[in-house]
Amino acid sequence: QVQLIESGGGLVQAGGSLRLSCSASGLTFSSYDMAWFRQAPGKEREFVAVVMRYAQTYYADYVKGRFTISRDNAKNIVTLEMLSLKPDETAVYYCAARWGTDVLATPENEYDYWGQGTQVTVSS
Repeated sequence: QVQLIESGGGLVQAGGSLRLSCSASGLTFSSYDMAWFRQAPGKEREFVAVVMRYAQTYYADYVKGRFTISRDNAKNIVTLEMLSLKPDETAVYYCAARWGTDVLATPENEYDYWGQGTQVTVSS
């Protein structure tokens, strides 16, 4: 079965950085668009970034220029490098996968597989 396992979350001060990783198994990784979402306490889950099957990337405006998503098809890993973190970016960060269609998708219901999430806490 498909498994997505996130790692790398933790506590960081405002302005700091973290690198999240998502290890995928049970799917043909190179054929899938891989995305990161996040859900802050009391808020809906929101799109953060996606790296599509041919490595095109797309970012939400609120992280553009600070976050970088990348994939390693040889290792079945997608990473999210996060710089200049802000306290309001405290959230559970989720890895998600959908079959690659060459069409950008940001709504969460477009994604078929999800990890359990990793907590990121940014202190002020």
